[in-house]
Amino acid sequence: MSDKMLFTSESVTEGHPDKVCDQIADRILDALLEQDPQSRCACEVIAEPGAVHIMGEITTAAEVDYVSCARDVIRKIGYTDPLLGFTDQCAITCTLHRQSQDIAMGVDCSLESKKQRDKDIGAGDQGMMFGYACSETEDYMPLAIQLANKLTCKLTELRKSGELPYLRPDGKAQITVEYHNGKPKRVSAVVVSAQHDPDVEMDKLREDIFENLIKAVIPAHLLDGQTKVYINPTGRFVLGGPAADTGLTGRKIIVDTYGGYARHGGGAFSGKDPTKVDRSAAYAARYIAKNIVAAGFADQCEIQLSYAIGVAQPVSIRIDTFGTEKLDRTELQRLVESSIDLRPAAIIQKFNLRAPIYSLVSCYGHFGANAEGMPWEDTSLAKKWKLCFQIEEIA
Repeated sequence: MSDKMLFTSESVTEGHPDKVCDQIADRILDALLEQDPQSRCACEVIAEPGAVHIMGEITTAAEVDYVSCARDVIRKIGYTDPLLGFTDQCAITCTLHRQSQDIAMGVDCSLESKKQRDKDIGAGDQGMMFGYACSETEDYMPLAIQLANKLTCKLTELRKSGELPYLRPDGKAQITVEYHNGKPKRVSAVVVSAQHDPDVEMDKLREDIFENLIKAVIPAHLLDGQTKVYINPTGRFVLGGPAADTGLTGRKIIVDTYGGYARHGGGAFSGKDPTKVDRSAAYAARYIAKNIVAAGFADQCEIQLSYAIGVAQPVSIRIDTFGTEKLDRTELQRLVESSIDLRPAAIIQKFNLRAPIYSLVSCYGHFGANAEGMPWEDTSLAKKWKLCFQIEEIA
């Protein structure tokens, strides 16, 4: 008798109010890093009907027009028509100030040697971060969040290409996967809510979304006659985005990561420079987990890292392979600790995190297919590990 389990993940489009805020925050961060790679940034954004508020702490030598950054993001998303209730011409307030010296002193270092100073930069805050990978998809992501992100990304593509011209920027997708004995077997349910013009017929929208989105994204073998499909289940989604719901930076942390399939430390990514371990250590944890699975050492892997503010070395490193390990976890721990420098400065250097790359992952996930090409998604370490063990076995 097979053991069945259902698991659900969701994703949102770039026009979702929270994602509008994430994109503005990361666009500001990228603009700072383009001019001053040493910029410190903790940018928070609120979006509401007719207004955007930019707040937080920034310490930089860069000269950036924050209001123009926000307007550019809003315009590129597609909020340009006054009928949407929120546009790139909205009121924008900006109340940014410098980073607290009490926080900065934990990151800064007064050592005379720059080389040593760079190695010993302390963590920008305390906290714990998680990374995860599994073997159920080609990009080592859980299937539900992988498909949900693909749906929302494709929904935006259908809108921007003009293929479904009645679509508006806001939207959500939700996928429920049915597992048998721990393996994904089928998609049990699909939910899509797409913002639309008021004059489109709901029957047409539902048919278009099913044919051009759901069938185009979800592999046919995962859909069957028992799959529940809900497309705009309320029947109307005309008012959306910040005009309908206040947006806030960092409120889509589960969408950004693993869709709830793995633990989360609670820290958001967008608007934070890489001295904030909420971001840099979460990327490092994903890198470790992905390379362990890619090397064939486990089918699932979750990494927890924890830090103390001002301290360079992590307080703890935990590896959980949920009983799927092919290599003893003690050996995995030794391998990770001997292979990867997890001090914040070393992570920043390894992944080149002072580069202006963050707008590329503000939507549709910081891991997996959407982050393809990002250094924390690289699996060359797995190849080295496998080669090392082959040599040891021969010896």
